[in-house]
Amino acid sequence: MPLFAANLSLMYTEHPFVARFAAAARDGFRAVEYLFPYEHEAALLARELHEHGLRQVLFNAPPGDFAAGERGLACLPGREAEFREGLRHQALPYAQALDCPRIHVMAGLAPQGVERARLRETYLENLAWAADQARAAGRELLIEPINTRDMPGYFLNRQDEAHAIVAELDRPNLKVQMDLYHCQIVEGDLASKLRHYIPGGRVAHIQIAGVPERHEPDRGELNHAYLLALLDELGYAGHVGCEYRPRQADTSAGLAWFEPYRATQR
Repeated sequence: MPLFAANLSLMYTEHPFVARFAAAARDGFRAVEYLFPYEHEAALLARELHEHGLRQVLFNAPPGDFAAGERGLACLPGREAEFREGLRHQALPYAQALDCPRIHVMAGLAPQGVERARLRETYLENLAWAADQARAAGRELLIEPINTRDMPGYFLNRQDEAHAIVAELDRPNLKVQMDLYHCQIVEGDLASKLRHYIPGGRVAHIQIAGVPERHEPDRGELNHAYLLALLDELGYAGHVGCEYRPRQADTSAGLAWFEPYRATQR
């Protein structure tokens, strides 16, 4: 049965951030993910994880000025030093403190007037450096295709492009974060894509949400029960991140979809 991670940036927002760990644990989750940990002391977050029997399985590297609309630095020429400083001095130390095995590196928004080839060159150079740094620290580095409806201008949008980059750089710890919500919006044909990519071992993390509203995975365009069973059939052993916005103010009230899986979480 799939192992789920509650996304504490989108779920349980009726609680202060630090209280969301306890709320997720009460509902039966044994793993969590979120966008960024950097507003809180690593020791505080580590204490919450330990106290509530949770594993941290993913967070993002510093994305630049997120509040001002930046969505990553990795593809941006001229921002290399900032990108590398964020990974070395923030992301990797937090991953160590939280015993988190994976860090997602956001590509960034493509600036107008800059050729895509130059952005790709910068992206690959930064990823190669970052993957080597992460490998030395015992961590995996992930890249994620994101749909341009939710994030207009985002540099990386398609699964085939992400996997081509991973293959080209050929770092054993550089892998793909496959968000089925984004993939459905951009490409569709999810079952075929899972069958194509999961056996190759380069998908290290899955995320889900209902399409198109990005609510619970219990209605909309996707048959999540079928897709989750397919992940089991394909031998996927990673976590499935629940990166959705609850329809109701009470996150726990919308977890009927999770009930068949609750007892198998570990």
